[in-house]
Amino acid sequence: MKCFSPIDGSVYVERPQASDATIESALEGAAAAQKRWRAIPVAARAAICRRMTGWCMQRADRLGEELTRQMGRPIAYSPNEIRRGFLERALYLCDIAEEALSEICIPQKDNFQRFIRREPHGVVLVIAPWNYPWLTSVNAVVPALLAGNSVILKMSQQTPLVAERYAEAFQAAGLPEGVFQYLHASHEQAARMIADARVGYVAFTGSVAGGHAVQRAAAGRFVATGLELGGKDPAYVRADAPLAATVENLVDGAYFNSGQSCCAVERIYVDQRLFPDFVEAFAELVKRYRLGNPLDPQTTLGPMVRADAADRVRAQVKDAVARGAKPLLRLKDAEGPPYLPPEVLVEVDHGMAVMTEETFGPAVGIQAVSGDDEAVRLMNDSRYGLTASIWTADADAALTIGERVETGTWFMNRCDYLDPALAWTGMKDSGRGCTLSRLGLESFTRPKSFHLRLAL
Repeated sequence: MKCFSPIDGSVYVERPQASDATIESALEGAAAAQKRWRAIPVAARAAICRRMTGWCMQRADRLGEELTRQMGRPIAYSPNEIRRGFLERALYLCDIAEEALSEICIPQKDNFQRFIRREPHGVVLVIAPWNYPWLTSVNAVVPALLAGNSVILKMSQQTPLVAERYAEAFQAAGLPEGVFQYLHASHEQAARMIADARVGYVAFTGSVAGGHAVQRAAAGRFVATGLELGGKDPAYVRADAPLAATVENLVDGAYFNSGQSCCAVERIYVDQRLFPDFVEAFAELVKRYRLGNPLDPQTTLGPMVRADAADRVRAQVKDAVARGAKPLLRLKDAEGPPYLPPEVLVEVDHGMAVMTEETFGPAVGIQAVSGDDEAVRLMNDSRYGLTASIWTADADAALTIGERVETGTWFMNRCDYLDPALAWTGMKDSGRGCTLSRLGLESFTRPKSFHLRLAL
């Protein structure tokens, strides 16, 4: 299995694909280790996870450079995936674990003791993508372990070193052998693991097509699945939005990581009274991005992960232009096929794929709207429902409008951020289930009721 670096197309990492015997050994080992791990107190589990996080923090620069070489994010930003989001999420989950996983006591009843215990699923298979490999995996790996499960991590072929570094970090932290393992496995092998009775839960982050593949693999048995899939996340800019701050945040929300985020801002609806000024300021700020080699600290926009991914974005933009959209930047490609410059499109509508289908790249359409009702209608005109944002000075209006928008997370004056205290969830084709927050931690358990008559 080869990881081709998007920087220059060279093979950066090459690993043998797991054999069937290796997978069998991993499943057997994980099932056996989990029985011992679940008996360890939650506080002790959390201490190990904190030490694992500390190991990664001490090596954030090295891990960040590896990440840049594997998937192309500028090195100016890549270490922050560990220092910020990874750290924040892992430590928050560790902090709440004891209380969140405690027994639920039912009010006393004569001669009866009643309570609900949160029990682990067993072996959790985590399938994580390449675009934010540390962030997407920590959402499942840490809470699964805190809840008393063992974990097998299948990381994307594009970022295999992330899985290996997890293993090193957990070993250094003192995690018992077999409780965390990783496999460099194919999609077909992953499907067979999903169908294996020893796997008690599947946490998948990836495309809608990948989510359907997980569901097909799980169809033969009643295994729980958590699916965090794609998005076509909208932003609505009301007439009272503070222009400069709104533009700055939405440009970052649309183009950070070359737009390769499930919750990137991919379509923007602007009140027609603010539309001309917003578009002008937005385009001017996008022009300041510096596209180039992501190992250069001055680079602010790196290559897309693969040439074919960049070509899909080019095709979507070309189709929109053919249907009447107007590109504002028309910047030339630089250095090679994966190096895709940013684009801003206006005169767009929902007859164009760029406004309805996931772009997953550095291109965004901006459409004028007459007001709240039209904005809500267009935001809901999507098969996705991961996040949506409103930009306004009116908090009451933001709450009222948010109740009407079909989305897993509703932001006011913020976007493209996961608060670990809030449930990370989607609706429609953006998936089901949740991670993060108390609710996400509980999803890695199942309830078991105890109903004890104390005397006959």
